Amino acid sequence: MTCIDRPATRRRALLGALAGAATLASTPGAIAQGLSSRPVRILLAQTPGTSPDLIARALSPRFQALWGQPFVVENRAGAAGAIGLEAVAHSAPDGHTITINPSSTLTLPLFFPLNFDMLNGLRPVTIVGDNIFVLTVHADTPGKDLREFLAWVKTQGGKVNYGSPGNGTHHHLFMEQFKLAAGVSMTHIPYKGSAQAFTDLLGGQITAMFIPVGAAINMAKEGRVRILGGSSRERSPLNPDIPSIAEQGVPGFDMNAWFSVLVPAATPPDIVGRLNALFRTTLAEPPIREALGKQGIRIIGNSAEEADRITRAEYQRFVQLVKAANIKGD
Repeated sequence: MTCIDRPATRRRALLGALAGAATLASTPGAIAQGLSSRPVRILLAQTPGTSPDLIARALSPRFQALWGQPFVVENRAGAAGAIGLEAVAHSAPDGHTITINPSSTLTLPLFFPLNFDMLNGLRPVTIVGDNIFVLTVHADTPGKDLREFLAWVKTQGGKVNYGSPGNGTHHHLFMEQFKLAAGVSMTHIPYKGSAQAFTDLLGGQITAMFIPVGAAINMAKEGRVRILGGSSRERSPLNPDIPSIAEQGVPGFDMNAWFSVLVPAATPPDIVGRLNALFRTTLAEPPIREALGKQGIRIIGNSAEEADRITRAEYQRFVQLVKAANIKGD
């Protein structure tokens, strides 16, 4: 399977973010004026407590302070994110409805008929940041490290199960890519959301799961799960003590979740530019970087053009994965 050169992509994105922050710092007028007196809706296709929700609630007070304009977070989950994203795609293209969205939803058109165009009905503003996932297993699972775990899985004939919040989620896609890369067979148990999947992992009803690093670390502190490795090719600078899966005998494995800001496709370029400036300036602020870093999110804050390029490349990558792993919709 052909993969994106993700380390190189991240370096370009980070350099772009730093350059953008320096430019904006010298031209504060770029973000001084809001769009209007009307509220801006950050309409999320996910439930409260998910990464997009945590990002939106961390940023919205600062946005309101900078623009003097209300920013209201609204959760509209359902249909694996299609309901909320459709609402954004069909909203007025005036900058007053935006979303922060995980890259996994790019797979929606591969599984479901949609009432909007996932790639061309929405326009990227920026990629906020990315987040590694970690392969996490119940504490009683055989194998003290990843190599021993894989050796045990290979003796089980596909009977080892893993959980996810549903088909097409990062948790699901990352495990399917892991199975291909490691040459193992495991059985997928899809849930309707993360909460029950986490509960069953902690209780031992499922053996393994890919989980965002912040959530996994909190679970591991209880001693009921173990973290076997990180999803990115290189160790995360936010969690350098967690070895990557790639360095433990699964070369080339490199999967990160990232979160993009999207607006309706017809949103004028000048509004996209003002929103991009608002996000990139805010993301460069140390308190924001620290707050998101505690959630395991590494800041990117790139240009709208670079965000669009990465989005289209990632879609093609997921198309290849879905085909190679023969992943089907619910």
